[in-house]
Amino acid sequence: MHYWKKYACLFTCYCCFLFSAIAQDTAIRQPLKIAVFAPVYLDSAFKGNDYKLSNTNSLPRYMLPGLDFYNGVLLAIDSLQAEHAQLEVLFYDSKSLTQPLPQVLLKPELNGVSLLIASFNTRNEIKLLADFALNKNIPLISATYPNDGGITANPFFVLVNPTLPTHCAGLYHYLQRIYPTNSMVMFRRKGLFEDMIQSEFNTASQQTAGVPLRIKTVELPDTFNVKQVTGYLDSTKQNIVICGTLNEAFGVNLVRALDESKNFPSVAIGMPTWDALKELDRMNTEIVYSTPFTYNYLRKDKTGQQLVTKYRARFQARPSDMAFKGFEALYHFGKLLLRHNNGLINHLSDKDFHLFNDFDFQPIRLSKEHLLPDYLENKKLYFIRKAGGQLKSLN
Repeated sequence: MHYWKKYACLFTCYCCFLFSAIAQDTAIRQPLKIAVFAPVYLDSAFKGNDYKLSNTNSLPRYMLPGLDFYNGVLLAIDSLQAEHAQLEVLFYDSKSLTQPLPQVLLKPELNGVSLLIASFNTRNEIKLLADFALNKNIPLISATYPNDGGITANPFFVLVNPTLPTHCAGLYHYLQRIYPTNSMVMFRRKGLFEDMIQSEFNTASQQTAGVPLRIKTVELPDTFNVKQVTGYLDSTKQNIVICGTLNEAFGVNLVRALDESKNFPSVAIGMPTWDALKELDRMNTEIVYSTPFTYNYLRKDKTGQQLVTKYRARFQARPSDMAFKGFEALYHFGKLLLRHNNGLINHLSDKDFHLFNDFDFQPIRLSKEHLLPDYLENKKLYFIRKAGGQLKSLN
């Protein structure tokens, strides 16, 4: 079967199978409802079961993250049904052309929903679902997107993937703990995000109870060369080099420059985006970066291996991180919902149904005058060491 046809059939079969299982469950006890939203883009690629983008067997790249998240959700449903969990899961394509999100949120089937789970991929689509969650007083789990979407005064908006300021503060405290007396250089490029990163490091320095780190900031052009980097390094000491930008090309070039400078022993400290930079696997320089997710590392543990095996058996492919995120979001928070029901918002950090990651959700107040939290954010970070393509958790 063609790859895209298999996806279309799986999506159709999933909906029919799920609602059939729900009908059986409701005869026993009214299940709790969970609505899941992900950017699948089915309407843009399919007309019924007919693929309309091209004659190729592959799906467009922009569809894959949402589909992988959906596939993870599907495997979580299998696990929950095997445990006879009393849950009704409704799945919606947040990029549907025929049923756009404002129209979906008016559907009567969403009445009585107890939990929303969403995989966003743009900032401007967050507010609509967040307002719906606030109006219904139900948690909205933003499972993948590291941005608060400008949300304020909404204690039901829950950010699993931490914001950039949280990563910067976490990296600062990690460096303070591991390299408290080292001299450090932050290489950055010109830009607003780069200004934000530097500002967050400055704030952490001003607020620390310990001795502030000694960090020299150097702004480089995008086309910098090796000598422009080594001119700020010391061949007699271990150099702590911080990449002060999210720009992937800049980060790769910086590590490559360190890799070519054997006489300057260095550790490169990177941004959370480094987790997906495959170019860094081919370099021997030790790098350290922060992440709230440990899926790459934990594919080797028992639970991770089981999910990989089930995913391959069902989809004939290797699961991406998005599949792990979809599985964990539905299974973990679904089980917590069953235990705590309306009190779920107070138990989001519970470890009772731990799968891959720990969570530490904290209230965020963007202003001291705000009595209610503006939202809840996961503050748990893992620090990953990578050298020569080998990963190691430093927690």
